[in-house]
Amino acid sequence: MNDASREQIETALRGWQEPYLGSDLVSANAVREIGVHNGRVSVELELGFPVGGYARELAGTLRGLLEALPGVRQAEVHVKTRILSHAVQHNLKPLAGVKNIIAVASGKGGVGKSTVAVNLALALSQDGARVGILDADIYGPSQPRMLGLSGRPSIKDNKRIVPMTGHGVQCMSVGFLVDQETPMVWRGPMVTQALMQLIGDTDWDDLDYLVVDMPPGTGDIQLTLAQRVPVSGAVIVTTPQEIALLDARKGLRMFQKVEVGILGIVENMSTHVCSQCGHEEHIFGEGGGERMAAQYGVPFLGSLPLNVSIREQTDGGNPSVAAEPDGAIAKRYRDIGRRATAQLALAGKDYAGAFPKIVIEE
Repeated sequence: MNDASREQIETALRGWQEPYLGSDLVSANAVREIGVHNGRVSVELELGFPVGGYARELAGTLRGLLEALPGVRQAEVHVKTRILSHAVQHNLKPLAGVKNIIAVASGKGGVGKSTVAVNLALALSQDGARVGILDADIYGPSQPRMLGLSGRPSIKDNKRIVPMTGHGVQCMSVGFLVDQETPMVWRGPMVTQALMQLIGDTDWDDLDYLVVDMPPGTGDIQLTLAQRVPVSGAVIVTTPQEIALLDARKGLRMFQKVEVGILGIVENMSTHVCSQCGHEEHIFGEGGGERMAAQYGVPFLGSLPLNVSIREQTDGGNPSVAAEPDGAIAKRYRDIGRRATAQLALAGKDYAGAFPKIVIEE
């Protein structure tokens, strides 16, 4: 039996679609090296998104695929991750200490956006990325409570705020700086200025992703953030209910207008499963998020149930991904996180740092 050739190996890889990327590994430029010698095949993969335990699963799947080829006696597949900075809006530069900013928005309050944001950040962290979360809701900061954090952050060199850390995720919120029961009676320009200071004055420590929990709505504050914060991509959160979808569409269009790519749509509170009898019901409607994704030609990242444990764990400062990392809910969040960051990995890279600066001296 003749040995398989490198071309045969590459053809086999082209014929298999990676589920998170939605494309084959060769077309996604994820194949770094293919080696063939005496019936032994070795493949080196480099993915641009955090994979965690999925690396082992992926390697096993591809090993079985390759060993089924004629002339292959043994196959080895090695998977590693390399997260790069990606392009942001024109005329903006990436934030110091942060490779990519992912905005999580809804256009409407009450759809569970903050809960999705914190669990998304935790899921990416568990998959091996360095992650931070910025609570951009000045009027109703919730991330300190969700991450079980309290107290005041320290100041570095009398000018930089050191983010607090909860469950391995760096966090900054105005909730650390004001009393929990003090209302923020500020007008729009004051809120915008405070947010820009929080973003720019925080000493983020070498983050792959900064998840920004956006305030609800599509008004002046949200538009200013979308225009002035260097965002690599946005995730839109909605429920299946038509009223929520109307506002989610506005949020999506806002990001498109300021040239921020949409990584996908998350449908929260998709179904309710009765804790007593196990009956599953679509109490807010069915399939709205998927229809919206199809309408705008963006990925549908996944759905999440209306589950009392998600609310209880998040209120208790121990969100689902941290409380039950091996549970079904955490798996859904990890799938959503991988799909979102895989979409980002396929987007344009930021090459600003690759080119020398030209200085003209007299």
